[in-house]
Amino acid sequence: MFRYVARSAAGKNLLRRGYATESAPDRKVAVLGAAGGIGQPLALLMKLNPLVSRLALYDIANTPGVAADVSHVNTRSEVTGYVGEDQLGQALEGCDVVIIPAGVPRKPGMTRDDLFNINAGIVKGLCAAIAKYCPNALVNMISNPVNSTVPIAAEVFKKAGTYDEKKLFGVTTLDVVRAKTFYAGKAKVNVADVNVPVVGGHAGITILPLFSQATPKANLPEDDIKALTKRTQDGGTEVVEAKAGKGSATLSMAYAGAIFADACLKGLNGVPNVVECSFVQSTVTELPFFASKVRLGKNGVEEVLGLGPLSDYEKEGLEKLKPELKASIEKGINFANQI
Repeated sequence: MFRYVARSAAGKNLLRRGYATESAPDRKVAVLGAAGGIGQPLALLMKLNPLVSRLALYDIANTPGVAADVSHVNTRSEVTGYVGEDQLGQALEGCDVVIIPAGVPRKPGMTRDDLFNINAGIVKGLCAAIAKYCPNALVNMISNPVNSTVPIAAEVFKKAGTYDEKKLFGVTTLDVVRAKTFYAGKAKVNVADVNVPVVGGHAGITILPLFSQATPKANLPEDDIKALTKRTQDGGTEVVEAKAGKGSATLSMAYAGAIFADACLKGLNGVPNVVECSFVQSTVTELPFFASKVRLGKNGVEEVLGLGPLSDYEKEGLEKLKPELKASIEKGINFANQI
């Protein structure tokens, strides 16, 4: 058994937020794409999590430097950096959780299809390695477009004979984080007390925050709810514009990724009633994948929870998002099945 002692105010604050426990079993976590804009802060946040005993940082370049830097943080986990495809197997062996923020940002002159093909190809290759080296790991997919990369991963795992729908997650936590922040600001309530389920997918109108189920209840007028919904859906664009096109949501995404990975680790360790929203294989709607509240446990998904009561505005939003989400899922499946 290991004991973690928070020696700094920041560390103590993480513990107060329920981000950790005093003792925990050994858990290995890998971050694939650890030298990137999301990967670096995510690596640091996972180093701060005392549920992690071994932290493997992988990328195609620059990982040794990131690993050396992060390894000096005085917390429990041992950090190892891996660089290049020939070291990917070592990074993955024995992993309990694999987090994938890998991919390239959109560059000038690059179409969305160009971006999709590059990132989808990266995800396909990484998932083939996961199937080979750590087929029982929980896979947390951050690489965009999540609405397509999760179906790609599922197809790769099916071909390898390792697919377990309970262990594949699209990380939609940033949508929840944004919905909570924006709702708290408008309702003038303490953000730490706020909960807002976000369902659907992880892009544009496929993101559907269920503000009618938000707690604490604030009875906001419908115009406010519509504005909050739009802001949650356009949160990524808001950051890109604020960064004048020179970056995207990397820091908040890393935070959200760390929150979801922490929930997965707590579930694996037997902590009861761990519930987070995630994009998973689902029968909640007629679509094969859908984001909704999920109860996490020792096998990954313990239960995919239903949508609950929806307002008329949310029912309308649900029907509007389905065709776009269906097309994105099919795009991923078709890409994965290309020879």
